[in-house]
Amino acid sequence: MSIRNRLTWLFLGVVAVLLLAALALVFVLQLEASRREFRGRLRERAQVTAYIFLEKDEMRAGAFRAFEKQYLEALSNEILQVYDAQGRVRFVAADERVRLPDAVLANIVLSKEVYFQLGERQAVGLFYADNQGDFIIVAAAENVLGRRRLQTLASIMAAIFVGSLLVIYGVGRVFAGRALAPIAALNDQVDRITALDLHQRVRAASLRTSPRDELTRLTRTFNRLLARLEASFEGQRTFVRNASHELRTPLTASIGELQVLLARERSPADYRAAATSVLADLQQLKDLINNLLDLAQAETDVPLTDEVRLDELLSEVRAAVTPAERGRVRLDLGELDELPADPAALVVRGHRALLARAVGNLVDNALKYSAPSQSITLSLRCQLGGGCVVRVADAGAGIAEVDLAQVFQPFFRAAAVRGVAGHGVGLPLAQRIAALHGATLTLRSELGQGTVAELDFGTVGA
Repeated sequence: MSIRNRLTWLFLGVVAVLLLAALALVFVLQLEASRREFRGRLRERAQVTAYIFLEKDEMRAGAFRAFEKQYLEALSNEILQVYDAQGRVRFVAADERVRLPDAVLANIVLSKEVYFQLGERQAVGLFYADNQGDFIIVAAAENVLGRRRLQTLASIMAAIFVGSLLVIYGVGRVFAGRALAPIAALNDQVDRITALDLHQRVRAASLRTSPRDELTRLTRTFNRLLARLEASFEGQRTFVRNASHELRTPLTASIGELQVLLARERSPADYRAAATSVLADLQQLKDLINNLLDLAQAETDVPLTDEVRLDELLSEVRAAVTPAERGRVRLDLGELDELPADPAALVVRGHRALLARAVGNLVDNALKYSAPSQSITLSLRCQLGGGCVVRVADAGAGIAEVDLAQVFQPFFRAAAVRGVAGHGVGLPLAQRIAALHGATLTLRSELGQGTVAELDFGTVGA
């Protein structure tokens, strides 16, 4: 069932229940009013009967009937009875076959005025004290006119109820259609947006909605989602384009080198030099592929089950540096009194190989963009309140401020270091590994003054 139909039937159901309750209340009130009015007429008839029969010294039944026809409004199936204190019938009009039980008569004497049902008739019994003694006056009749009025009222109410439901159904469909028109317009706009048209946005003005209503907020949220998707798709396209270029470059160089080598006979020295060049290109290709695989792995859910001591991790990273460059890496774990008293404060739960890759990338970048004569510092500091920071500092080329905001984009290379071999994947990979472990990677750098990379693990512990 469509939303429009659901809203229409819901609206119809609510109004139907309320209308039925209102009509039922009116009917019940009218029924009670009719009953009270008829009881009042019976009471008046009983009082007139008592006055004429008792005060006028026992008017004969025939004379009373003549008086009744001339001065009193006729009631359907009327009964007028007078009993003395001993329960003997003193006067009966219209129906001599009706004889009230002694219990009813006793109740009338006790309560002075009693209303009760006598078959189809409504009845009232009055206790009347006269100079001739105590008497019981009973008047009963059928409320035929009141019953007919109630039947007419019920028929009118039923017609009103059915007619109202038909009108309300039509009004409800129109109302639901107008209420859902902006949603239909929003659906039409969204349906036209494809993966190739993510630059489009939903126009809230065309929905004719209030600036503060839910649909306008939904439109803004959806437009923000489109902006994120557009940025993500553009990032993916850029990534694929750059990755393809980076992968093609060493392959093209290797193929060209081999084609030149095979064009004619070469000396063993030439073959050795060519093989060395091809090996370097393939090693560069291997490093790039490894970085891409690690980058993809860092974007998925990997088990963070290893308990990694950060001081041991830094020692392992330094040991993994090539022997020719290892002497340039100065490991600084602080003084003994600066280390946490509890060794567990140095432990972080995560993926050991990925953490080693992240710190190793920072060290490789620091070595790569520093002069061969310059050393770098790999340090670890823990705060008193908890949390450790791994810092890699160099005094190399540095990064310009205009490039600093883009260094975490895959394959981005700052203008000052494009002459240095690299792929622009190390820093994005390190940042994603840090985020995977709940850590934060920040860079501070000045052109020509060097760079400081800080990996902040916050509060750590096994």
